[in-house]
Amino acid sequence: MFVWFAVAGFVVFSTMTSHEHFEAHVLQTAYVALCARAVTDELAKGSQLSIIRLVEAIVVHAQALRASDIHFDPHALVLVVRLRIDGVLETAHTIPSVFHHEIIARLKILCGLRTDEHYAAQDGRFRLLLPDEHSVDVRVSIVPVYYGENAVLRLLSDEAEIFTLEKLGFTESNQEKIVAALKKPYGMILATGPTGSGKTTTLYTLVKMLNTIDSSILTIEDPVEFAIEGVNQIQVNQRTGLTFANGLRSMLRQDPNTIMVGEIRDAETAGLAVNIALTGHMVFSTLHTNDAATTLPRLLDMKVEPYLIASTVTLAIGQRLLRKLCDACKVEKTLTAAEAASLDGFVSSSLVSVGSRVCASVGCERCNGTGYRGRVGIHEVLTMTGPIRDAVLERASATAIRTLALAGGMTSIVEDGFVKVLAGETTVEEVLRMRYE
Repeated sequence: MFVWFAVAGFVVFSTMTSHEHFEAHVLQTAYVALCARAVTDELAKGSQLSIIRLVEAIVVHAQALRASDIHFDPHALVLVVRLRIDGVLETAHTIPSVFHHEIIARLKILCGLRTDEHYAAQDGRFRLLLPDEHSVDVRVSIVPVYYGENAVLRLLSDEAEIFTLEKLGFTESNQEKIVAALKKPYGMILATGPTGSGKTTTLYTLVKMLNTIDSSILTIEDPVEFAIEGVNQIQVNQRTGLTFANGLRSMLRQDPNTIMVGEIRDAETAGLAVNIALTGHMVFSTLHTNDAATTLPRLLDMKVEPYLIASTVTLAIGQRLLRKLCDACKVEKTLTAAEAASLDGFVSSSLVSVGSRVCASVGCERCNGTGYRGRVGIHEVLTMTGPIRDAVLERASATAIRTLALAGGMTSIVEDGFVKVLAGETTVEEVLRMRYE
């Protein structure tokens, strides 16, 4: 019954027309409720429950809710299961702690990890076939904590969604800057931001834009999140010595046009990536910084020479993800004086005015009462101009570089967020949460 219902739901969503949206929302709500009931029904069996079915039901429920992560958090008496939905953690299930070790053991078995190791961190992955005949790749991280072992599961769809720069939330002017940078035969494009800000998705989109029959593209990632047809993707493997740095050295002998490095984590990888870009290759990578302007001083901290940074870095993309308003229940409102004051100094005064028409979240069945459904990207794109190159050569601060970039036409990430507030895509609260988190 469970499998039939899920497959039927998939068929309806795949073939529905615009006038059937309401019925589809009802079906989706019913499907989510069915997935949740599968978990509670299993838990109701007490000591007779099946750990195999319980773990599978939790993953299926998380996937139905569009969760990106599942957290199994052990406490003294219970194991709390939390789901990260649209970037926010929500408690989904509470399981008696007597089943904690069995659940962790099941996850280890699925990943092929050591079940007798309880005092060291372990990482793995497994694939689960969903009721709708799709599958989900699950990346698992298990670490020892005070009350046993904590597990976090990252859910990765079996197919990458076909994104475009527009669908990712880039404005027309930012799209033009990126396309101009991609037309250059060499250089480095860096996507920056905290963990979970969509950097890898941005890089995948850029890779697909350059993925033609007459180009050779290699990537080295940890892990490979989505398979891209026509692109040779390498998985980092610490046990065999295949690190980002070692992989980069080997990749040059593969005659690539474009190289994507999943993340620049250390000085060695940074130096190699910059030198590869200098020798006539296009290089994409990610870097953990607070904004686009901090990217350049961060490379200086990694012992990369200023002249190399000025010669190779083409673009630095700073980004965040904001929760998107649910189209089914959002309502119009006017911008209050307090909201306008909170944006003072971050957003151009020409954009912010008390009484402007914006939207607010309400909450309905479709968005699970949160008022938000899905996420939208906000960005700032720093182009390496002459004045910024000079500032890098002089080892200028991030503040000075940011001032030059804004003077040269860069739209700040907060201002881009507020533009999306005015467009009814998100709320002022979301922009402020991103600004102060």
